[in-house]
Amino acid sequence: MTDEPSAPELDDGDALAFTKTHQQRRARAGAVTTPHGSIQTPAFMPVGTQASVKGLTPRDLRETGSEIVLANTYHMYLSPGHETVEKLGGLHRMMGWDGPILTDSGGYQVFSLPDVEIDESGVTFQYEKSGEKVQMSPEFAIEIQEALGADIIMAFDVCVSADADYDEAQEAVDRTGRWLKRCAGSQTRDDQALFGIVQGSVFPDLRQRSVSQTLEVDLPGYAVGGLSVGEGHEKMMQMLEVTAPMLPEEKPRYLMGVGYPEDIIEAVARGIDMFDCVIPTRHARSGQVFTRRGKYRVTNRDYQVDKFPLDANCNCYACRNYSRAYIRHLIEADAILGSMLATLHNVTFYQDFMRTIRRSIREDVFQSFRFAFLDEYLGSQKKGDLGFHRLEDAYDLEDLPWETEHSCIPSTDIQRNLDKIGPQDNLNSTGDRISEIMKL
Repeated sequence: MTDEPSAPELDDGDALAFTKTHQQRRARAGAVTTPHGSIQTPAFMPVGTQASVKGLTPRDLRETGSEIVLANTYHMYLSPGHETVEKLGGLHRMMGWDGPILTDSGGYQVFSLPDVEIDESGVTFQYEKSGEKVQMSPEFAIEIQEALGADIIMAFDVCVSADADYDEAQEAVDRTGRWLKRCAGSQTRDDQALFGIVQGSVFPDLRQRSVSQTLEVDLPGYAVGGLSVGEGHEKMMQMLEVTAPMLPEEKPRYLMGVGYPEDIIEAVARGIDMFDCVIPTRHARSGQVFTRRGKYRVTNRDYQVDKFPLDANCNCYACRNYSRAYIRHLIEADAILGSMLATLHNVTFYQDFMRTIRRSIREDVFQSFRFAFLDEYLGSQKKGDLGFHRLEDAYDLEDLPWETEHSCIPSTDIQRNLDKIGPQDNLNSTGDRISEIMKL
């Protein structure tokens, strides 16, 4: 495996640096640097909604190859509270994660709640546990994220469903644009990179309108929101075709809440750099396993005495040590270890996938890898549903400069991932940990 390129240095006063090192057509490879380290792009961010990627320790995350994680402003505000997180040294200290963190503003979660009241000042909603009314404004969303201390923070936006009508979508676009200016105006920390969010539902002209409004505020990066909310693969790609070319070439582009591997690779082909989704972790907890040759449910009876690993070409801890039959048993028995092992594997698969995407762009073979992966990963029915016909004629495995005997995705490079584990994961004793605490 070829070495990934060096990440850019942060200039004084900057919270984020981005460099695009390679490009094949619209697919881009590069790197983002933050105050807590760098990530190679295109990148997948595991979701740790409540400051924890369910089932994985930060050390596990490093072993999967993950370089950045996501936490959610809305959930952290409700529990344990942003003031508490700040007293504990911010998310990085509290979580024991020394790499970059991105926080979502909570807009998607708030607007998905019942009986939300929205006006120009912000939104009012009912806290599910206590029943009390809570108000969230653009300024308050920034205040919370500043207390959490994430490296990349998101503007508070208005997200509508895929079936929203034109007028509702336009109102959301315009309000999102106005709220972005308030978010930027209320930011007080210069070590956090604020990203604006493009909305517009499934209306191309509203996507263009939203991009124009969002770019009125000069920011370190920009996100595409309001997709993967039920519009389907084809519509999602149509909106990216409209949106991505309008975003600045020299800044990272983040597609929020996506998703399935087929959506990710097609979004990369349209110029997207960053992704997040709960799919690999949430699906793992119910026994759905992602592999190079598609996904399957390990809890099916077919795997009751199956001695093979979850994925024969994966070197994660779960695949090196345990059988499908054992992991099936654990999940069926509601043993926590079962969901932990399945989660570890799924996140490793996603990071292997992203690592191969990056290499294919750097070595100018992305198009061949793209179609080889879709041909290998998708079943015949799914290929037809997504409009991928005769994929076998669109690539030649001999174009790929790595071993493809078992799969077009190379096997997991665990040692490379372990080499990235930082000193925060390797304190020698409790005394070292106490000494660290006393510095806060």
